[in-house]
Amino acid sequence: MKRPQKTHVTIYDVADHAGVAISTVSRVLNGSPDVSDITRRKVEQAIADLKYHPNRTARSLAQQDVRSLAVALPSFTAPFQNELLKGIRAYLREIEHDLLICDLGSHDQENTLRKFLKRGAVRGLLLCGLPISEELAEELAGGPSPCVLVGEQHPSLDCWAWDDVNGAKRAVGHLVKQGHESIAMIRSGVDSPSQTQRIEGYRLAMEEAGLTVDHGWIVAGKPQYHGGFSEEDGQDAMERILETFPECTAVFCSSDVQAIGAMAALRNVGKRIPEDMAIVGYDDIKTSRFLGLSSVDQQMQAIGRAAAERLYLRVSGSPLEEPKQTLIHPELAIRRSSVNTVSR
Repeated sequence: MKRPQKTHVTIYDVADHAGVAISTVSRVLNGSPDVSDITRRKVEQAIADLKYHPNRTARSLAQQDVRSLAVALPSFTAPFQNELLKGIRAYLREIEHDLLICDLGSHDQENTLRKFLKRGAVRGLLLCGLPISEELAEELAGGPSPCVLVGEQHPSLDCWAWDDVNGAKRAVGHLVKQGHESIAMIRSGVDSPSQTQRIEGYRLAMEEAGLTVDHGWIVAGKPQYHGGFSEEDGQDAMERILETFPECTAVFCSSDVQAIGAMAALRNVGKRIPEDMAIVGYDDIKTSRFLGLSSVDQQMQAIGRAAAERLYLRVSGSPLEEPKQTLIHPELAIRRSSVNTVSR
């Protein structure tokens, strides 16, 4: 892998010289017993050959009682992230730790994260909703501070991710069972692994029901707020669905906030929910329960709490097995927005 020119020896150089992974070098530096004697000697020889000196700030961090953990995410204002943060904050309050937040924004997120990590010593990091490159995964796995992923997967790190294909498939399958055949989908205009999986779930459910999959019926809103997951995007997409596909009777939305915007668009033209148009969202944020919006429940608070607890165990030095890969299977919460008690 090509790296920028540098004037000092890094952990990457040691790993290349020893012919091992960065995470292995990190284990040797931290005195982990989970390294064979042969591998340990190879790494120690590489350190001696290259005259490598570990970052003292990072090494001293492990000896300090720093009572804070960091979370990095694309936004902390959107309802989905708020639900996740509630679970994280609840656990950190119990263990009397503070929460540091890194807002990754919508552009150049990996470099934003790297700059955040360089600005100060981070005891542990929860990385939420960032598609992770192999290079970044290596950096995080081999870095001085543990990292737990939420919403993404990598074998070198503890991960909590969602089965979005089956979550979307369950939502659209529910609409099919309600008698709908003309079903559109509101998506984000920004591609991401989770968005791709939800589109795939929509497609599979339609095909299994023997219904035509027309990709023109998968509509994104134009505003593109919060990466396309906003009320404005949902409203704009629903207005275009009503204009372009008047035969449509049901819509699956990639997020609850899109669904809330779609419901507003329907009310603006006097359409009844679900009699004229059934709606199912995704995320099951708190507001959806009060609106009667059917939604795919991702258990965000529970996942945020579980991920924070795992990170704390890592930073506190508790004996743990290899990185834990957890796949969450979302459930569908059925409410009045998708169930018409009057026969069609």
